[in-house]
Amino acid sequence: MKTIAAVRRWRAGAAGPVVLVPTMGALHAGHVSLMEKAREEAGPGGAVIVSIFVNPTQFGPKEDLGRYPRPWEADRAKCARLGVAAIFRPEPGEMYADDRSTWVNEEAVSQGLCGASRPGHFRGVATVVLKLFNIVDADAAVFGRKDLQQCRVIARMVRDLDVPIRLVWGETVREADGLALSSRNVYLSEEERRQAPALRRGLLAARAAFRKGEERAARLRAIVAREITSQPLATVDYIEVVDGSSLAPVKRARRGDAIALAVWFGKTRLIDNVEM
Repeated sequence: MKTIAAVRRWRAGAAGPVVLVPTMGALHAGHVSLMEKAREEAGPGGAVIVSIFVNPTQFGPKEDLGRYPRPWEADRAKCARLGVAAIFRPEPGEMYADDRSTWVNEEAVSQGLCGASRPGHFRGVATVVLKLFNIVDADAAVFGRKDLQQCRVIARMVRDLDVPIRLVWGETVREADGLALSSRNVYLSEEERRQAPALRRGLLAARAAFRKGEERAARLRAIVAREITSQPLATVDYIEVVDGSSLAPVKRARRGDAIALAVWFGKTRLIDNVEM
């Protein structure tokens, strides 16, 4: 389906619960796990709808909007194999009027981390997600935990704006060497890919230190940084120890807090996190 009107007609004819999986396409095993979770949430009488939309409003002017992978036929085949009932694949002009002037701004949990590195990113995320919620009118929506900040922004938006939808969080799916699956991993050169698992190693080393009693955020950040900066192609954007709910930086970590990071390998920016 390419139009909002078509989705609404489909939704009107759905008999059971409808569960939405919002994506930007280039579907990988992480997305598959979200769709499988959505299928469980929908139940035998329900339906899963996947949105595939490379949302231009969450990309900065020098980011990778133009080269973001768009393997439509492969994505459609994956959805078909998983029993997805419908795919919503709009063009930007269907989602945004030329004279659009209304945005959704979350002004707390979106401010640090990726929000500081990518100004306007979460305004675009929150706006498109709310639009998808309004268009699909789903009973539930499934998101992956890999983007911790995105999860917190969406949860805060749903709470603050009284959006009648249930949010479901899927666990991060990883390669055998620990690298979190991402559609952007295809950008990595062979050597960058070899070095990228240092992100996960650093996070796990810091969590292990926390479990042994190390609570100082500066020390935990240093443990992560030591592992990552040992890789010559890695450039750290940020490494932060944050409150698990507000995502505000903390000086001493507690159970339920998190370490979040973003690291560049060449022109590819990878994110990951670990909860304490």
